[in-house]
Amino acid sequence: MCFFYALSQTAQSLKNRYQLADDFAFEWEREMMEPRYYVAGFDFPKMPVLTNEQPTRLQLFRWGLIPFWVKTAAQAAEIRVKTLNARAETVLEKPSFRQAARQRRCLVPADGFYEWRTFNGKKYPYYIYLRDKTVFSFAGLWEEWVDPATGEIVKTYTILTTAANPLMAKIHNTKKRMPVILPRQQEQDWLRGDLSAAELRALTKPLPAEWMAAHPISRLITARVPNRNLPQIQEVYAYPELDELDEV
Repeated sequence: MCFFYALSQTAQSLKNRYQLADDFAFEWEREMMEPRYYVAGFDFPKMPVLTNEQPTRLQLFRWGLIPFWVKTAAQAAEIRVKTLNARAETVLEKPSFRQAARQRRCLVPADGFYEWRTFNGKKYPYYIYLRDKTVFSFAGLWEEWVDPATGEIVKTYTILTTAANPLMAKIHNTKKRMPVILPRQQEQDWLRGDLSAAELRALTKPLPAEWMAAHPISRLITARVPNRNLPQIQEVYAYPELDELDEV
């Protein structure tokens, strides 16, 4: 599961990271978006993606995939709550995802993501990131849906999930899932148009745990405050009961 992530990069740093064309068009700066230390899926935010159709252009798509076959805005609002994530093991079977899995894949840039660890009936938030603290790409799928009432073209995406690696199994210890993070050398493979089912399965395996790092954070992430989009949300926070648990 992955319902919360972070992307605190500038447009220029993302351009450099993904080697985008010099004349790339990027809506981020045009919409004056701030660094996103906290992105919540259930807010259905617009976030940058790189699609297989336009791999040198970052575009803002809305999180929560709306399949092309959805008939009404009411149905779209209902289904996007359920399509923030897609299980990699079943994307070629599920009606909401199977055509996108074959034809419309994307990279979703991120700095890190958030997950909760359960212990003695309480949930403890963690911030998870690459050990070298570089930008990485979630494996995503995208869609274009046309609102029949207005004619508006709505572009949306979902993030794939897979079985947890040992680090994520320790943190996300109830569901034992994690987002699909693509090794950098496999990002362009994900955007290829001719992936077989076997190749898709191979690309959606868990990232090795030794490439990742994580630490507990405060409950600012769930606090009822006007703005949680703060760098402090990612700071290390000590819970003595977790320290004792990890020593066992």
